[in-house]
Amino acid sequence: MGIENDESAARELVDEWRDRGGFLSTPDGDVFLIDTGVPSAIGSDPEAPPLLVIHGFPTSSFDFRGVIDRLSESRRVILFDQIGFGLSDKPDRRYGIHLHADTTEAVIGELGLSCFDLLTHDMGDSVGGELLARHLERGDVSTVGRRVLTNGSIYLEMAQLTIGQQLLMSLPDEATGEIPVDNFVGGVTGTFAEASDVDHIDSLAHGLLGQNNGGLSLMARLIRYLEDRQAEEARFTGAIETHPSPLHIVWGDLDPVAVGDMAGRLAERTRLRGQGHLSVEILDGVGHYPMIESPDRFADAVIRGLT
Repeated sequence: MGIENDESAARELVDEWRDRGGFLSTPDGDVFLIDTGVPSAIGSDPEAPPLLVIHGFPTSSFDFRGVIDRLSESRRVILFDQIGFGLSDKPDRRYGIHLHADTTEAVIGELGLSCFDLLTHDMGDSVGGELLARHLERGDVSTVGRRVLTNGSIYLEMAQLTIGQQLLMSLPDEATGEIPVDNFVGGVTGTFAEASDVDHIDSLAHGLLGQNNGGLSLMARLIRYLEDRQAEEARFTGAIETHPSPLHIVWGDLDPVAVGDMAGRLAERTRLRGQGHLSVEILDGVGHYPMIESPDRFADAVIRGLT
């Protein structure tokens, strides 16, 4: 009975999240999107660029549920689920960084975003890197105002992949039997710092979103972004290091996957490559998902990085 109650409560969280947004059609499928609109609160800046948020693997925009209200107090915030994740369509196809960058550009185009700030996490860091690389190639670097980057394996040789990630990478790039929700949830929560006190219902909601539209049969396909990450690191991370927009690095220091030393390496390489607008903020005692594990501290850090 307790398990059934937990699942019911988690489904309520998913339904509440779905009700906050809607769906946008892209060439690769329908994308779930939340657009908070221009804030009207006292002290908000109507001229501030909107904040575009790009989530990571294997979760969704729901990662930012605990910080969206804080972040949207003073600016418009746009979050969406990449194709294959969360509430978006999940076709049985090859997934990778370029697909997710195409989807992101489709969202940008549909919303008419001529300039925006960028918040990225995990796989989203590499997707953001591909966006930046395209902007550098086109010469439209002013599209991105400020950037906040957090806990992603942007130097793959430094990453400590989990046993589950290694298993998925060992499988063929094809649909499998559906992974149990508990395994999905365990894989996500296993990257939290040991002292993290994240509500079990919230964690289960992440699992239900992964399961939505048959997504838990596509995990071996969704993780193929790591193949792109390895093959084109110089492109993705090179753009992160050299793009002229100000960069604020926010990192959970106890991340078991994208280890804390990765933030230091990014800062060092970015400075060496001439980026003068760089700042770093380390969140002590926080793991791979700082926006879930320590939402208030994370929101504070992001806001500092955008001002």
